[in-house]
Amino acid sequence: MRKILTAASLVLVLAGCGSPELSATTSAASVDNSVPFDQALHDKLPLSVRNAKTLRFVTDASYAPMEQFAPDGRTIVGFEPDLADALGRLLGVKIQMVAGNFQTAIDRVADGTYDGVLSAVTDTAAREKKADFVDYFSAGTAIVVQHGNPAGVTEIDSLCGRIVAVEQGTTQADLLHRSQKGCGDRPIQINQMKTNADALLQLRTGRAAAVLNDYPAASYLAADSRTSNYFELASAAQYEPGLFGIPVAKGNTQLRDALTAALAKLISSGVYADLLTRWGLSDGAVKTAAVNGAH
Repeated sequence: MRKILTAASLVLVLAGCGSPELSATTSAASVDNSVPFDQALHDKLPLSVRNAKTLRFVTDASYAPMEQFAPDGRTIVGFEPDLADALGRLLGVKIQMVAGNFQTAIDRVADGTYDGVLSAVTDTAAREKKADFVDYFSAGTAIVVQHGNPAGVTEIDSLCGRIVAVEQGTTQADLLHRSQKGCGDRPIQINQMKTNADALLQLRTGRAAAVLNDYPAASYLAADSRTSNYFELASAAQYEPGLFGIPVAKGNTQLRDALTAALAKLISSGVYADLLTRWGLSDGAVKTAAVNGAH
């Protein structure tokens, strides 16, 4: 992780504003109604969840096509909201997508504010110390540059001596710091921004030579007609590919195992593949549902 925007939230990037944190919003129920309720999976859930009939997942809704705000400015749409909807239908609960801060999302799961995070969170060994991950997607990091690539950036090494903007708390920020050792006396100036929207604004206005995003979001940004006049990929390279997962609190093994079993059923039934195809993400498919697959 992380991040990009489009539609209503794209206006905020181009105007220089970050996405506001909202108290709550609900994803569009765009999954086929044929996704069946599974009583056995429902029974795996913690009793508190079965009684509440709701799970609350926090997300930073600015990362198309994974998740973004619809034109109404409140409804969250994308692959991950659709995945949440399918998981909820199988489990017999409503999964509510709540807009929040990416940097503190796992901490808010650990303290019980939310049940999980669904926000293109890369599963890492460090993050597994705070949460258990149910892994559902695979991708690496890509370099986003201005349209026309005026700085001539082609790879990580060509970022040496340049200003690179990135969202705080992301694996992309970590990658840049690790890359410094190869720059000698021409270090990368890393501008860590509160949101990815802020990082992209730095790039669009020429105050940064590049932004690092996960490949699905970066390629969407470069291809979408609303943003392709501003941004493109430096190359098709994906750096440090890894797994995206749903972090849930350590010790909440019932929820972790219920989500893993539900994801496994979505994969085996073909629903998972259909959702990926809908959002142009088939290249990131995983074959099995796994827990804590960081490497």
